[in-house]
Amino acid sequence: MYRAIFMSGALAFAAAFATTAISQNRIPAGTVIPAELNASLSSAKSKTGEKLSARVMQDVPLTDGERIRRGAQVSGQVLAVTRSTNGSGARIAFRFDKLTAGKRSYAVTTDLRAVASMVDVEQAQIPPMGTDRGTSPLEYTTMQIGGDVVYRGGGPVTHGSRIVGEPVPNGVLSEVSEKPGSDCRGAIEGANSRQALWLFSSDACGAYGLGETKIVHAGRTEPMGEIILGSAHGEVKVQSGSGMLLRVN
Repeated sequence: MYRAIFMSGALAFAAAFATTAISQNRIPAGTVIPAELNASLSSAKSKTGEKLSARVMQDVPLTDGERIRRGAQVSGQVLAVTRSTNGSGARIAFRFDKLTAGKRSYAVTTDLRAVASMVDVEQAQIPPMGTDRGTSPLEYTTMQIGGDVVYRGGGPVTHGSRIVGEPVPNGVLSEVSEKPGSDCRGAIEGANSRQALWLFSSDACGAYGLGETKIVHAGRTEPMGEIILGSAHGEVKVQSGSGMLLRVN
């Protein structure tokens, strides 16, 4: 009898511990993860089942006071590829479903809020009028992908005349806002009011600097987590070093 009671209690404890462990390993919905592709995605070269990964480019604050550190990896795979034939359109479908930070891994379902070319990523890190020897990079005034202005060296991040955030090491913390005429949402209940947006604007949404390549399906709706990039003419190619704003859903 006592053994049965002990076993019952042990099983209950194990179940409670498992539930706690799962809840502790859950990244809150609405968390934005800014990442840079480690290898190119191409409808001409990528294959179904191919692994893909990206590096987190800025510390990501979580609602419990913890953070995902810069350098963590998000990983996933290519789901389907449609190549261009005689100039026709092409598509590539993929997902990111795991985040690895140090020795810990998190299962995630993410959608794609914005994607930007490697060139746009590089340009967002220098002043629009170019650099000069008398100004430290820590004091640059730069323009985010999407138009926000960052006044480093003690200034804010502005969207037009409105202050939306602040510069921090390796990026910005900014409010996320809806973009009129798009499907991109603003803040989500339960997520931090200011998110790690790296080089992207508070309302960045869609594809930047990728020619005819657009986000066909962001992964917010069914099939959730499946991201599709498509082009009306020619192949889809997103080079290594391109930036992405992923959002946990």
